[in-house]
Amino acid sequence: MNHDDAVQQLRRLARARAFGTHVGSDRLIQAGLDALLADVDSPSLALLAGLLRSEEPEAPALFDQVLEELGLAFQPPADPRAEKWALAYWIAGQIVDGSIDPAAGTHLIWAGVASELGYPADLLPLVSCAFDLEEWQESWGVSIEALKDKAVEAAEQLLRSRPEGDRTA
Repeated sequence: MNHDDAVQQLRRLARARAFGTHVGSDRLIQAGLDALLADVDSPSLALLAGLLRSEEPEAPALFDQVLEELGLAFQPPADPRAEKWALAYWIAGQIVDGSIDPAAGTHLIWAGVASELGYPADLLPLVSCAFDLEEWQESWGVSIEALKDKAVEAAEQLLRSRPEGDRTA
């Protein structure tokens, strides 16, 4: 893992935690170790990376300290609608960069974002992809890979259409 990959991993875990996903202490410690080995420089990084199993409860606070030191701390928008849009964009970015499977990512957008926002038009292509990927059958005459490619394209389109600033509508 190189420096940029390690920083990206830290950033991804920070957002996952900020959006309410449980990230185990073992993963936080491993991300710290990966970053340390990739020459990421932070005063608290060695402390995080060196935690023993018995010290795992200290990992979340040390991870947050590392994020602060590196300028990677993330707080989702306070407005609930803006937070859901931020979550949708974050998941779409993961679909595009390949860090989440398109079927899993579109399902998260469908179930955790679009439904709560009242199915806005900008998210409908991803909802459609989620439905197609969940219900796919070989008899459809289209491969699952083609449906996943369509989901990546829908995620790219969402990211291209993202307005400047916070989205609350």
